[in-house]
Amino acid sequence: MALTKRQFVQYLKDADFRTLFIEEMGWNKFSTSIADVPTMYIEDKAFNLKTIAHRNGFQVLVCNVPELPSNSVCKKLDTKLRKAANDYICIFVIPGTEHHQWVAPVKINEKRDIVIIEYAEAEKAQFLYEKIEGLSFGLDESTTIVDVKERVQEAFAINSEKITKDFYSGFAKEHKSFAGFITGIDDQIATKNNRSKQWYTSVMLNRLMFCYFIQKKGFPNGDEHYLRNKLRWVQEQRGKDQFFKSFYKGFLVQLFRGGLNSPQHDKTFENTYGRIPYLNGGMFDIHQIERDYADIDIKDEAFVSLFEFFDKWRWHLDTRLTASGRDINPDVLGYIFEQYINDRAQMGAYYTKEDITEYIGRNTIIPYLLEATEKQYPEAFAPHAEFWSFIRSNGQDFIYDAVKKGVNEAIPEEIARGLDPNTPDLLEQRQRWNNPTPSNLGLPTEIWRETIARFQRYQEIVDKLQGGGLTSFNDFITYNLNTPRIAYDFLNTTDDRRFIEVFYGELLRVTILDPTCGSGAFLFAALNLLEPLYEVCISRMEELNAQDPNAFKEQLAEIKNKYRSNIQYFIYKSIILRNLYGVDIMAEAVEIAKLRLFLKMVAVVEVDKRVDNMGLDPLPDIDFNIRCGNTLVGYSTEEHLYHDLDIATDFLQQLANQDLKDQLQAKLNDVADTYEVFRLEQLSKDADVSVLKQAKQSLNKELDSLNDLLNRHLYAASGYSDYDKWLALHQPFHWLAEFYQIMHGANGFDVVIGNPPYVEYPSEDVPYSFDRLLTAECGNLYGCCTERALSISQPNGRFSFIVPVAITCSKRMTPVISLIKEKANMALFANFDDRPGKLFEMLQHLRATVFIVDKRADASNPRFFATKYNRWYSECRNILFGNLSYVEVSDFVGDFIIPKYSYHIELSIKRKLLAADKCVANTYGVKQAVNNVFYRAAGGGYFLLIKTEKSITYIDKVLEDVKAEKSIPIKPEINNATVAAVLSSSLFYWDYIAHTDCRNLTKSFIDNFKVPGALLNDVGVATKGSKLFADLEANKYKKDTFYQTTGRNVIYYEYYPKLSKSLIDIIDEAIAPHYGFTKEEVDYIINFDVKFRLGGELNEE
Repeated sequence: MALTKRQFVQYLKDADFRTLFIEEMGWNKFSTSIADVPTMYIEDKAFNLKTIAHRNGFQVLVCNVPELPSNSVCKKLDTKLRKAANDYICIFVIPGTEHHQWVAPVKINEKRDIVIIEYAEAEKAQFLYEKIEGLSFGLDESTTIVDVKERVQEAFAINSEKITKDFYSGFAKEHKSFAGFITGIDDQIATKNNRSKQWYTSVMLNRLMFCYFIQKKGFPNGDEHYLRNKLRWVQEQRGKDQFFKSFYKGFLVQLFRGGLNSPQHDKTFENTYGRIPYLNGGMFDIHQIERDYADIDIKDEAFVSLFEFFDKWRWHLDTRLTASGRDINPDVLGYIFEQYINDRAQMGAYYTKEDITEYIGRNTIIPYLLEATEKQYPEAFAPHAEFWSFIRSNGQDFIYDAVKKGVNEAIPEEIARGLDPNTPDLLEQRQRWNNPTPSNLGLPTEIWRETIARFQRYQEIVDKLQGGGLTSFNDFITYNLNTPRIAYDFLNTTDDRRFIEVFYGELLRVTILDPTCGSGAFLFAALNLLEPLYEVCISRMEELNAQDPNAFKEQLAEIKNKYRSNIQYFIYKSIILRNLYGVDIMAEAVEIAKLRLFLKMVAVVEVDKRVDNMGLDPLPDIDFNIRCGNTLVGYSTEEHLYHDLDIATDFLQQLANQDLKDQLQAKLNDVADTYEVFRLEQLSKDADVSVLKQAKQSLNKELDSLNDLLNRHLYAASGYSDYDKWLALHQPFHWLAEFYQIMHGANGFDVVIGNPPYVEYPSEDVPYSFDRLLTAECGNLYGCCTERALSISQPNGRFSFIVPVAITCSKRMTPVISLIKEKANMALFANFDDRPGKLFEMLQHLRATVFIVDKRADASNPRFFATKYNRWYSECRNILFGNLSYVEVSDFVGDFIIPKYSYHIELSIKRKLLAADKCVANTYGVKQAVNNVFYRAAGGGYFLLIKTEKSITYIDKVLEDVKAEKSIPIKPEINNATVAAVLSSSLFYWDYIAHTDCRNLTKSFIDNFKVPGALLNDVGVATKGSKLFADLEANKYKKDTFYQTTGRNVIYYEYYPKLSKSLIDIIDEAIAPHYGFTKEEVDYIINFDVKFRLGGELNEE
């Protein structure tokens, strides 16, 4: 009998979780065979966790606490719990109350995280009750630990994206409404077209959302509803004729400037505003719009409506859930910015999901840190040193779960019979490989063919791990291992003090840049990767220091008694100030990125009214980490600048250039010295606010002076006659000035990551010029951004972007690929279709490539790796990046071609294809009425349309050519059906997918496709081709459509090549002997991407 809501609520009221799980939900009584969980100590607090039930070793824990632990405490507990209870649900209970908190580890984008579900009263635990059925088991139900983990994962996985979208829907309406209540900003311009008013609306809503988040912590006067209550108070005072200004002018402006942005508050201020923390950070400084428009005002109605909307949501600084199901966290800010405020789609910039940012971050930052550690401490990475022994011993822990699914299960006999490639009837035996794989062995939507390939790859990785075949950090990427876990687990277990010391030192030094940062998605990915590494290093240093007081004295001295908030605050501050850098052309983007980083820091601080500033250390000022400017325009390096200054037409110009060079060098040194004063003051224990502000003013003054010199020199060669217009259009950003300490002192950033804009130029969307770039002719901004990223990253750094797939196959990207070859020791390209699943859900036809570059100062003969053209269904998105498969393609890289392969068998097929003695171009004849081949040049997809008869289209009853259809005349002595059959084959389709943008079929690609001469005279192939083309005609469908927009009637025929797939297979078998393909290779070709190409028809077969 199902558990009723009333019964469930009663169990929660009684805190009787043992009976709930064992008697009602089918879990097992705690067994003495499972080790008890020891008492855990976090931040001097003891946590006594008791196991009350388990299922296949998956434990249910209960812990009585005086107050519910924060997100950061839960994460630290999780780290310690992994040794005693890696898989668990932990229920925290405040005795004598119904205020409980359930915590469970889950996988988010193949990364371990925790989900927190909180309720203040049992009656309000509806959200949790809805999960109980999924966590319950029948009496006779047989399960494994994997089954239980999957059930818990499914139950506790948060659909935060849906919640965020719901919030955004309402927010967009409030944004529009709020703008209408603003006066004093170009009121003569219609609100929807008033750029400044729209921007200021965003500024205000950002500030107010920030306040709503920190209200949750009780920072403004200890009041979780501070803004709403103060709005009501202002209106009440006005009603008593004691307050005559609007809420905005009479209260908010002073709250922002004199409260949150001021370190000193007198009694008069506190009588009105209460206790307000000083935040610093520049977030509540007078905004540029407020400087430009002195008479801004906002009607109270704007705030009444906005606060009513805000109050419908539960605001959290972590990922906890409540019974309301309307919980939002700071991630919503990034989503709002990318979707609404910025309209970045017009600028070719798109919201980048966490799985993409995490994948790029982990495969650049972690390898860089390990490599930097190796340079300082090479003995730790000798072939038989502890590190590589650790990898060999624990290697399977670092293979993603998606790859390991089902590998220990027995493969059914009817499937196993196809494993031997020498089986005489191999194709027949492997027909069953196109059937769906049972759920206990396969991933969602997987067919046996994919499962077997995954199993084989798993075994290859295991053999490499156990056999010592992994010898470089790049191997971690090419075998797609969990690099963050490798670093974390080794640091957590090694007793090598020197390793911990060096690695921690590199953590403090590493510089990570997103040169087109938007709202900071990649910076957050970097922060989330660095945080646990900081934590484990500090934890190990404290542990070893307790054993030996002389160990890590210097490192721990920086932390000890310095950050009153907590070590977590120190970690975030250190990462944000030392490690993270971003640039964006939009000031709004920069504001949001900084705001999100500030919220991350506030999240780990608890209000303490007994101490100064309510327990909050002033936020760091990161105005010089996150900057506004045009990444592509400006001087990137001293070499770039001095190259310009070395150009002189006469002696006088030479003298002038030398004088300018001396001025610039002096100013660069001044900027560097001033920045160092500012940086050290920020990191000091007792930072003086007045000293900080003076240092910032000095730094701004020095930078302004330096930038003016550089701008005017750049402008002089621009051809413009109006300096102010040139400056406004180009927004130059001089990297060597803005980040001199990095560009000069370290020769560039250690890691550069991001998602650059995809904008074609020249166009009105790109009003500036960058003719100084080598890639200026590539026609798209992402190519230029790639060049800039390569120039501003240090010679031995790491670099990764996500860009359109055209980077792997477009001739105009030749200069981009050439630069990568010049700078890279290794480059990897992971490729993704946009159907049926897509990386950017709101966009159509954006096929993407993630490329990763390991740079070397002495690079030569770089190695290239690639993946296939990955297709997936949306339900597989969460395992997509954990299941990638790379193969080396160095032998097949051209001037602008990076083939999309994943398997060694593909390399063998390509070598045999290239060995053919003819090309399709050798079959071409002169223009003629007969013996032609017709092909569709656009559309791509799962099949190409190749025919021997011209397509028919009637527009208003007049016969017209099909614009997308092109024709090729074939020599009279060669049967056009033979050529068309080859071009219709799955072999040709496979090669087309590997070497093109997978959308356009060009004649040049057809021209160069290799064909054995003997094949062109094979009558059997011509006969089979004729049958295929007759079948295409028989299956075509007539469409008669009237288009309202043009007022024209169009009659045309749709063709369905997939209905003729069996005939295409016959052609592939017929042409295979001419290329010398093995039966296994023929099987691969015929079944290439068959699950997607045939879709539902595959299962029907």
